This record gives sequence, structure tokens and C-alpha cells, in this order.
Amino acid sequence: MLADVKLKVLDELIKNSNNEELIWMNGYLNGIVKNKVTVTTTAVPVISGAAKKMTIVYGTETGNSKRLATAFATKAKQNRIAAKVVGLDQYRIADLTKEEYLLAVISTHGEGEPPAAAKNFYEHIHNNGFKLDKLKYSVLALGDTSYPLFCKTGEDVDEQLNKLGGNRIAPIQKCDVDYEEDAEKWFNTVIKSLEVPAAAPAVIPAAVTAAPAKKGKQQYTGKVLHAVNLNDRGSNKETWHIEISAEGVEYQCGDSIGIVPENDSQLVTDIIAKVNLDGNKSVEYKKEKVTIYELLKRKINIVHLTERLVQLYAAATGHTIPAGRYDLLDLLKKYPVKNASQFEEILVTLNAISPRLYTIASSPAAHEGEVHIVVVKDQFTANDKLRFGLCSDYLAKIKLNSTQQFFVQPNKRFKLPGENKDIIMVGPGTGIAAFRSFLAERDATGATGRNWLFFGEQYFTTDFLYQTEIQNWHQTGVLTKVNLAFSRDQKEKIYVQHKMLQHGKELFEWLDGGASFFVCGKKHPMSGDVENALVQIIQQHGNKTEEEAKKYLQQLEEEGRYELDVY
Repeated sequence: MLADVKLKVLDELIKNSNNEELIWMNGYLNGIVKNKVTVTTTAVPVISGAAKKMTIVYGTETGNSKRLATAFATKAKQNRIAAKVVGLDQYRIADLTKEEYLLAVISTHGEGEPPAAAKNFYEHIHNNGFKLDKLKYSVLALGDTSYPLFCKTGEDVDEQLNKLGGNRIAPIQKCDVDYEEDAEKWFNTVIKSLEVPAAAPAVIPAAVTAAPAKKGKQQYTGKVLHAVNLNDRGSNKETWHIEISAEGVEYQCGDSIGIVPENDSQLVTDIIAKVNLDGNKSVEYKKEKVTIYELLKRKINIVHLTERLVQLYAAATGHTIPAGRYDLLDLLKKYPVKNASQFEEILVTLNAISPRLYTIASSPAAHEGEVHIVVVKDQFTANDKLRFGLCSDYLAKIKLNSTQQFFVQPNKRFKLPGENKDIIMVGPGTGIAAFRSFLAERDATGATGRNWLFFGEQYFTTDFLYQTEIQNWHQTGVLTKVNLAFSRDQKEKIYVQHKMLQHGKELFEWLDGGASFFVCGKKHPMSGDVENALVQIIQQHGNKTEEEAKKYLQQLEEEGRYELDVY
């Protein structure tokens, strides 16, 4: 029996808890009794405004919906609600069944029609028989009462989400051209519906000892959910954003994934035909029985062979082959083998395809069960022939819903500091991958530290990777500062290190105030140029000699506040 004082506290806690909290407390106490475990607890205040994840989507023609959605996201974060903003033209339809809280800000145009950017979403929810039983949602509809079908699109979306099983957290709010006051009231209603009444301190279990780390790299088999070229028409580059779902995948921001690419199917077929091989014949490769087709397709490297392997091929076939790197098919055409048996002997001596590592561009908190990567298609000339990097070309051609194996490669040094610590990120080109991960994580977890991004590419109009996301993070305050360097938009080339020097005084103030400095991207020459600029900034604005500035930077590195992920 509890003492009166304890019973009163318990009664008050129960009275001020919702069903989900009561279920959690019941299970937690049952677990303690069942296992007879003594635990320590930490009292933390329950804030008004539960830290839930919320997605705010918008469909607009004039930009009003976007402005409102962005403003709402900022206010949500002020209430400790992790909110992300995305336009319906960029919203991944497959995510709808995963959403827990969804706010839709959408306008009506023409004869009750959705905005062009929202048509796919509108048609998807009306033409597919899926269920949204877990969804909690509300709709803000923008319109004009001078039209007969006032706010028709918003009404349709609200009704259809409800038909699919969604639960309204606030009634639809229809707004006329003067929408500010009604929109504000609607959002306040939404926030109020998510509030947790102040109560007695919540009981949080003490930290438990983590399970021993698994040995070896765990292989995951995922499904390709999305693949899109981030560069616009006219760009000199192809930069692919690829999303892979995998059950139980575990990683941290800053980690990479390893992918073993496959060789081009047509190239494999051509090699088999050239030598008149039986592709179904089994051979032994590294103590494994595989067919010749599987060996050529998935096991061995057959493109851009090293000079050492070319000379081994020459020795085996008796040909004199000039030094250089060749594809296997080129060798077969110019310096043919005697017969299929000789070729099979050569095959099993070739190198295995090595995995390629890509810095993860997603966040465990924001993209649960998924990994995202950013891949630029590598192009180069060899023997007067345009060629492509094996893995980047493979990933650029990857098909939606195909399976993809990968492993996670941890990076113990390149990690986010505490949530209240400031960070400065320098990530031109595909170096943005790590910082998309960092920013998504800090956005989703409500981290309070300031974030400053330096991003660079060739042209603003064609090469601004993740432009919408970066702009949204800046508008909602996740990105405190962002500086962009598009090297070829003007006569003199401007790079990220030049932008750093322009803002050197404030950059040093951040560093001297405890900020961490991260660099991600190409090693040469970018990382060296950035480091030289950083030393110059420390020297100039820290009133130090060059030697003292280098020691200052070395001290940052020793403290884990100067980290690089370069390749």
C-alpha cells in the first residue's frame, strides 16, 4: 500500500496522462515487477507541446501556401515539435502511409482544381485503395469566395484523407484571400491538440548498458524507393539522389554505406559471345561455385583493368600489349585468347569488384528505415574513349523497386556534437551529403545549436543541390546562416574558401565560442584550400602568427572540433 503522499502524486499523474502515456506506464511498471530489476529514474519536466514529428505539405500556384507552411514549421519547432516542410510536387507519395502527423496547406484554382504541383498527390489519394489508419491530419484550404467552388481542393483532400482512415486533429479551415488571421487560429488549434498537460515529473528509465557490438559488417538488402538527378537541364554533371529502404538498418549521421556495383549486362553478354562461352557453366572463384555469367556480372572487375592485370593477361595469352589500362572486352578484341579454356583460367585471376563508399545523406531520426546517398556520375577519358565510373554509372541506371545490397561503414570521428553546440559545415558538390544528414537530424530532434553551411557548385540555376530543402531549413531557422559559392556564374571563379574569408570575422567568433568545424567532399584541392583559408582566418581575426594559427587548428582537431570526411 502506498503512503498518502505517494498515492496523491500517482493519482495526479494518472489524471493528467493520456491513453498512450498510461499504456506506456503500465508496460514499464509491469516490466520492472516481472524482471525484479532495480532502476534509477530521472525526473524531467513535461513541456507544453509534445516533441512529435510533423510533416507540413503545401500545394501552391502563387506561393501563399508555401509561405504559410514555412511559418507554421517555425512555430512548431518553437513548441518543440519536429516539423519538416515539403512541396507536394516533391513529396514522396510512398511516405504517406508512414506519416503520423500531416498538415496540408493547399489552394484551389480554376474550376475547383488542385494546383499543378499538387495534382499527383490529389490523384493518388483518390485513386488508390490504401489505408491511413495511423495518420493524424488537418487541412488548411486557401481559396477565393468570388469563385463558386471555394476551397474545393482542400475540402476534397480533407474528406479523402478521412475516408482512407485518417483522424482529424483539427477541423478543416477554409480561408479567403485575407487568410492570415484564420490561418493563425487554425494552426493554434492544431498545436493545442498536440499539447501535453503539465503534470508530475515523467519517469524516464535510466540509461542501460548497450549490447556488445556485432562483429563484422552486417549486410542489408534494401529496396530502391527513389532515384532522381539533382542537376537541371544544361548542367555539366549528373548528381543522383538515391533512397533505399531496409528493415532494421542502423547508422549514425556521418557514417557511410558500402555498395558493390554490378557490371553492365550488355558488356557481359558481349564478352561471353566474343569467346563463345557457356554463360551457365559453373566455375570456382575464391572457393565459391558460380556461373560464368554471375562471375562476370557480379563478382569480378572487367572494366578499366590495372596495368598489372593487363600484363598478366599478356603473359597468359602470349601477346605484347602496350602499358595502359583496358576494359576486358577491348583486350579480347585486340588481343584474343586461344580458346575458352584459356579465358576461364584468366577469369578466375581477375580482381573482385571492390565496394564503393558513399557518405549517408539521410538522418536516422528523420528517415527511419532508410538510407539516402548522393552520387555524381564519374566521367573520364582513357585510350581516347569516354568512360564512366563503374559504380556511379551503375547507380545512375538503378531501377525503382529493385533490390540493393549494402553495408554500413561507421565513421567514429565525423559525428555531430551535443545538440546545444554550434556547427560550421563546408560541403561543396557531393560533400553536401553529410550535412543534409546533419541538418535533417538536428531538425527532427529539435537541437538548439546554431548551424552554418557553406555550399558550392558550378552554376546556381543547374547545380544547386537540395535547393528547396536548404531554403526551407534557412527559412525555418534550422540553418542559422548559409553561404553559397557558384564558381562559374561570374568571370572570376568563386569557391567556398573565398566565402569563408569574406565572413572570416564571424566565423572565428563561432570557432572561439566553441563551434565545431566540418569539411566533406573532394580531398584535392578543396580540403587543402579550405584548411589554408581557415588558418588565414584564425591568424587574421585571432591576432595570431601563422604558427600560432596552425597550433590553434591543431587544438581544434585534438578536441574533435575540426573533422574531415574527404575522398
